[in-house]
Amino acid sequence: MKALLVRGGRVVDPANERDEVCDVLVEKGKVARVAKSIKAPAGCKVFDAKGRIVAPGFFDMHTHLREPGFEYKETIETGSRAAAEGGFASVACMANTEPPNDNQNVTRFIRERAAEAGLVNVFPIGAVSKGLRGEELAEFGDMAGEGIVAVSDDGIPVADAELMRRALEYAKLFDFPVINHAEEPSLSGDGDIHEGEISTLLGLRGIPGAAEDAMVARDVYLAELTGSRLHVPHLSTREAVRIVREAKARGVRVSCEVAPHHLVLSDEACKAFDTNTKMKPPLRPKADVEALKEALADGTVDAVATDHAPHHWDEKSLEFPLAPFGIVGLETAVSLMADRFVRAGLLTWTRLVELLSENPARILNQRSKGHLSPGADADVTVIDPEVRVTVDASAFRSRSRNSPFDGWKLKGAPCATIVSGRVVYERPS
Repeated sequence: MKALLVRGGRVVDPANERDEVCDVLVEKGKVARVAKSIKAPAGCKVFDAKGRIVAPGFFDMHTHLREPGFEYKETIETGSRAAAEGGFASVACMANTEPPNDNQNVTRFIRERAAEAGLVNVFPIGAVSKGLRGEELAEFGDMAGEGIVAVSDDGIPVADAELMRRALEYAKLFDFPVINHAEEPSLSGDGDIHEGEISTLLGLRGIPGAAEDAMVARDVYLAELTGSRLHVPHLSTREAVRIVREAKARGVRVSCEVAPHHLVLSDEACKAFDTNTKMKPPLRPKADVEALKEALADGTVDAVATDHAPHHWDEKSLEFPLAPFGIVGLETAVSLMADRFVRAGLLTWTRLVELLSENPARILNQRSKGHLSPGADADVTVIDPEVRVTVDASAFRSRSRNSPFDGWKLKGAPCATIVSGRVVYERPS
């Protein structure tokens, strides 16, 4: 493998308290050196990053690649291409496939398919329960041997508190987090959107914010009881934010993430009956959105994750109550965050890199990722903060097109994704 010199970019590496114009030299898939001026070794490929942000490779810790079982929505290869184009060098994929990733054979299959694609790093997340049925724990140890980085029945909450307690205790043996879909099913029922003024106006079934709050509170108490690691996915309500913030202050081992769509959209977006605004948790009122933004800025939120959930167009073309929940996000997340948060002055580049790279890698115990220290994996995301883009869902690398952001005009986008020293995506000039 040839050496690679990423030259003249603004290197933003919060783990090493670095924010300055530097060169990054990559050799044999690892970061060799970061310095003000590095002479390119003989035969070295040079990537000109002048005027661009150079960051440790972004890491989406919550995505759905659908394979095995739902390849008509997404495959590991198409999802990897979408990730690379979206600036993500690594993704962690959820277990709700068919068959679900509840045993070592499925885990191995996912890793082998990712290796065949040869694009981004794919880290499987194993199921909490066998068959995602919430009745019996899956074999965490067997799956850990094949490389899972967390456990989750995502999309299906672990409703049984005793099973959740045992999952936290079992996961503690491997020091990986339990990620529970934060929803009390007896409260959410068969709702379509957030329960409130908009749901009443539209005549759609409501999902109360209390469904999320109750589950987050229960799981926090169980994490406190067991001393285990809990990760709260796609936080969406102000009360859940308060619960997590207070739990952290008590020393509970809890982390959390928020998705870009919950930061830039409110339930007002559902007024058009566009099924691309139907997701779980649902879009919330503006007061909740503001609470999420505050939590993002004050450090309560640890990560930004896409919850990339591809669905075929004919599924999303059904009437609102019949359409599935979820949107794609891998190819829009970075531009949304760059434009609506960094450009707007709500976040610094350093904080954004923490949210998209350093913290996800830390939460999932990937210690050679999330930073550009010598010897670290040479995963790099390069962003052009000045480029203007128009979201075009028809051009997505993902196999699905279910995005509410089609046609949005944004400023800032990934211009290159480097994985183990190899450029897997470069934006056309």
